[in-house]
Amino acid sequence: MINNKEPYVVCFGEVLWDIFPEGSRAGGAPFNAAYNIHKMGIGVKMLSRIGNDELGHKLEDQIKSWGITTDYIQVDDEKPTSTVLAKIDQHNEATYEIINHVAWDYIELLPEHKELVSNAEAFVFGSLSARNEKTRETLLQLLEYAKLKIFDVNFRPPFIDVELIKALLHKADIVKMNKAEMREIMAYFGEEYRSEDESAAFIQNHFNISEIVLTKGSKGARYFVGNQNYGFSAVPITIADTVGSGDAFLSGFISKRIKGESPEEIMNQAISLGAFITSKSGACPDYDPSEFNNFKVQHTV
Repeated sequence: MINNKEPYVVCFGEVLWDIFPEGSRAGGAPFNAAYNIHKMGIGVKMLSRIGNDELGHKLEDQIKSWGITTDYIQVDDEKPTSTVLAKIDQHNEATYEIINHVAWDYIELLPEHKELVSNAEAFVFGSLSARNEKTRETLLQLLEYAKLKIFDVNFRPPFIDVELIKALLHKADIVKMNKAEMREIMAYFGEEYRSEDESAAFIQNHFNISEIVLTKGSKGARYFVGNQNYGFSAVPITIADTVGSGDAFLSGFISKRIKGESPEEIMNQAISLGAFITSKSGACPDYDPSEFNNFKVQHTV
């Protein structure tokens, strides 16, 4: 039985080692989100798969040391723990070389997952984890159990399957995307990109999506809720690197959205946490929640 007393979020998909020139860091978009959701004081369950190898053991130890349960991280005796070769350019932007056929490509659907996902406040997923058939099948089945499905588009070439993207959009309640991803989605339908508003309305209507979160980097973010929409400015900061900034933004969003806070409070938390992590090195930096709260207070207009 799952302890249902404390509200929690399930994050589904890749956990891995990002290999940077200066060293390795635990990562993967859904795990980065899980890490910062945990930091916001929300219960989180990471549903993934690692290899039965040295990198897998280290990753499991790292995750446990952060106080996040590994009960739902499967161990694969054949496929290796995932590694990603990450490079930071002169603009502090990251590019990734993602190795295929790793443990998280083979996440199995287990009997306890139905209860796990059904009782979660939200189920967070991206498109990358579904690049191979096994994990894709598991994801599509789990989505049938989730009460609030949050799709972080997070395109990672060459692993972009247009038909899969469309299928996942049809399943989603809330979609987070950046401006480039919005343009790509419109192009998939042969639709001309005219404006953020028209594109958001098209995507909402076509897929029956109630909420779209659009991130725009230094130009802030927008939140489309039904027929309403809200614009928010970015927080001015000195960038350490942009690794995991979108994932942190999503964590901030989720931490307030599942509590039914106002759009203004939800997005203030999202933009503040995204900026806070961008001002630090890596997607999962060590920090105390009070440090973030002080940052948020100082940067809230």
